[in-house]
Amino acid sequence: MVHSYKALDGMIDLNRFQGNLNRFGIDYNLIICRFLTWVINTAFPELLRNITYARWEQNGMTVAGGHRRGNATNQLNEPRSLFVDENQTMFIADSRNHRIVRWKLNDTNGEVVLGGLGQGNRLDQLSWPSDMLIDKETNSLIICDQGNRRVLQWSLSGNATTVKILLRKIFCFGIALDDQRYLYISDSAKHAVLRYKIGKPKVNVVAGGNGEGSATNQLNWPTYLFVDREQSVYVSDFRNHRVMKWKKDAKEGIVAAGGQGKGIAMTQLSNPRELFVDRLGTIFVAADGSHRVMRWPEEATQGTVIVGTSHRGRKANQLACPWAFSFDQHGNIYVLDHNNYRVQRFSLS
Repeated sequence: MVHSYKALDGMIDLNRFQGNLNRFGIDYNLIICRFLTWVINTAFPELLRNITYARWEQNGMTVAGGHRRGNATNQLNEPRSLFVDENQTMFIADSRNHRIVRWKLNDTNGEVVLGGLGQGNRLDQLSWPSDMLIDKETNSLIICDQGNRRVLQWSLSGNATTVKILLRKIFCFGIALDDQRYLYISDSAKHAVLRYKIGKPKVNVVAGGNGEGSATNQLNWPTYLFVDREQSVYVSDFRNHRVMKWKKDAKEGIVAAGGQGKGIAMTQLSNPRELFVDRLGTIFVAADGSHRVMRWPEEATQGTVIVGTSHRGRKANQLACPWAFSFDQHGNIYVLDHNNYRVQRFSLS
C-alpha cells in the first residue's frame, strides 16, 4: 500500500521517501514521528482557523453571565466585545458596567481586570468600552474607550497595570491590528476607518471618510473590523446592513455580504456587528437585528445561519442581539449574547 500525505503542493509518496532515508541511514519512523508532532502542534491549530465547512451544535452552553443584568462578578450588563485566548479564558468588554472582565474556563464568576470603578475619564476608569484586542507583542490590551472618545493601551505585565492613551477625540467602535503593527479603528461618527502605526503621529483614512451614505465609497456607522494578511479591511457597515471589503489603497469598497436591505432572508444582514474572515475569504458575521451568526462564502450572494434561530429568545438555541463572537483553538464558537447578558458556547460538532 502506498502511504501518502496530502500537502499543499500535491501528494508525497512516503514509500519512495522511506527508501531515500534508508540510503543515508536515517530512521524513517523517527522522522515520521517528528513530522506528525509538528502537524499536531503547529499545522493543526492553523488549520482550525479555516472553518469554512465546520458545523456546530445548535444548543449553546452558558459559560459567562446569564444571571440577568447586573454588576456582580457573575453578571454582565450589555457586553459588547469578546476575545477567547489559547487557554479558553474569555476577556469581555462589559460595556454598561464600564469594565473589562476576565472569565477563566469553567469559573462561575469573572474577575475585573480593568475599570469597574464607575463611569469616568480617569486613567483607571472606562466609559462604555466597545471593543478590545490583546497585543501579544507588548502583553497589553488595546481598548476602544468609546464614551471617552479615546483608544487606550493597558499593560498586563507584572502586578501593576500601566495605561497609555494612544488616540484621542475619536468615536472608536471597533479595532483591529495587522501583522505590520498598524492599528485600524472605526470612527462611527465620521463614517470612516482609520489606520494608525503604533508610536507614530500620523493617522490615515483607509475606508469611507466620504460622508454618511450607501455608495461604495461611503459607510454608514461602521462598527467592527477585520484585517487580512493582504491588509484588506472588512467593515461591518451597520446602518447599510452589509459587510464591505476595502482592498489596500482602494478608493472604494465592494459589498462582500448583505447589502440587500434589513431582514432575515439568507441574502440579508440585519445590523451586522462582529466579523471574522478565514483563509478562504469566508465571512462570519454576527447580525444583532436577526439574532443569529451567519457564514458567508467569498463571492456568494447569500449566507447560511450557523447558530441562532433568527428569532429572539433565551433558550439554549436562541440569541438576543448577538454583538460579538470568538473561536477557541478547538473550533468552538463563543457568542456574546448582548441582550441576554451572557456568553454562549456552541461546540464544534
